[in-house]
Amino acid sequence: MYRVLIADDEPIERQVISKKINSFFPEQVEIYVAKNGVEAVELFKNNNCQIALLDISMPGKSGLEAAEEIRRLDQVCSIIFLTAFDEFSYAKKAIGVKALDYLLKPGADEDIIAAFEEAFSIADKNSGIDKVRNTLVEEEIDMSMADGPNYKRSSVIVKETKNYIDEHYKEDISLQDVAGVLGYSEVYFCKLFKEKFGKSFIVYLNELRIEKAKKFLANPDINIKDIGFISGYRDPNYFARVFKRVTGMTPSDYRNGVIGQ
Repeated sequence: MYRVLIADDEPIERQVISKKINSFFPEQVEIYVAKNGVEAVELFKNNNCQIALLDISMPGKSGLEAAEEIRRLDQVCSIIFLTAFDEFSYAKKAIGVKALDYLLKPGADEDIIAAFEEAFSIADKNSGIDKVRNTLVEEEIDMSMADGPNYKRSSVIVKETKNYIDEHYKEDISLQDVAGVLGYSEVYFCKLFKEKFGKSFIVYLNELRIEKAKKFLANPDINIKDIGFISGYRDPNYFARVFKRVTGMTPSDYRNGVIGQ
């Protein structure tokens, strides 16, 4: 279970985002809710949270102030801001505390999911449980499938999964889609995918799409908005954000660098 801190001074906002996170990641998160920055820091200390989703404007202590304290306490916690404030000064301070993401309310579902998938991956890498978790999953796979009609060797599972994603990455595919095609339950395939690929489905899909986008960007005749679409992103702004998160630069900067070489 990933320990998640959610801090917002609006009761309805706290309730809505908590329900969203629970619905997106059932049985994967343990949520602690704070109504202000002071309470957020205390809950973080007491529960050793791995992820902090913070509003900026809160009484007593702002989300940015709380984030600064959290960062002093923990260098690897994933801090995500979900705020109504679209101001450069706030975004700059978010960078200063090494925030994982800066999302604007109400927060698109795909943005929240992507940020949390990345936060889960960071938590796994820093918790030292990857090796143990993979071993347990492998044992579970061996015991639950060795005698079943759906048993497939690892190489076949990986090949079929890769082939399906390669053929459909331009579409709005999900882990549930791939699991259904290959004949697995969603929960089981989620564990199986992480065990075989070493990362979550969302992280893998985004990395694949960005690699495809890089190739398209090398062609100056293709509009960048069109590249986002043919790479699997319906929203050009979301494409630009994911591209920068993965590569460290905007699509236009990447294109200028490639063409200028």
